[in-house]
Amino acid sequence: MLTDPNFFRTVVLLFENSEGGSMGVVINRPSEMPVEEPLPGWDRCASSPSVVFFGGPVAPDSAIGLARLKGVDDLPDAEWWLPLSKKSFGSSIGTIDLSASAQEAEPYVRDTRIFVGHAGWSGGQLEDEIASGAWFVVHLHDDDVFDPEPEMLWEKVLRRQGGKLSMLASFPVDPSVN
Repeated sequence: MLTDPNFFRTVVLLFENSEGGSMGVVINRPSEMPVEEPLPGWDRCASSPSVVFFGGPVAPDSAIGLARLKGVDDLPDAEWWLPLSKKSFGSSIGTIDLSASAQEAEPYVRDTRIFVGHAGWSGGQLEDEIASGAWFVVHLHDDDVFDPEPEMLWEKVLRRQGGKLSMLASFPVDPSVN
């Protein structure tokens, strides 16, 4: 039902979902821009493919970095790290301060993804879209955020849901040409 090209067949990782609104990033839209172009040094930490991702249509001049740590226990008291919800991801995935030194982070970071822009909804908007059937709400696996084949992620996430959702994974983009 969602035909907005910014969100058609996207997988969105939500950071925030409250009465005031919702925010996240699209995790399956890689660009062709190498990470080292806008952020020299961060390419050493970047997951494959080592490119900048389109995080969403909001604030396209800003960037959000996500990282997965090698091990949480040995993380120094770092101001460049902020874990996402422990309920969703344990404490191994979080946001990183991209103005920090990649060299400082590299010993602790296993995977990194850089997103330009983000997805955002005003209070109640996302809930209304979900109620209308525009979105499927499913749990992501930690590996989804850093999947080496992001173009296949939408299908992969739907397939593992089972039932009717798994059938949608192979639904053609344009059923009239089937």
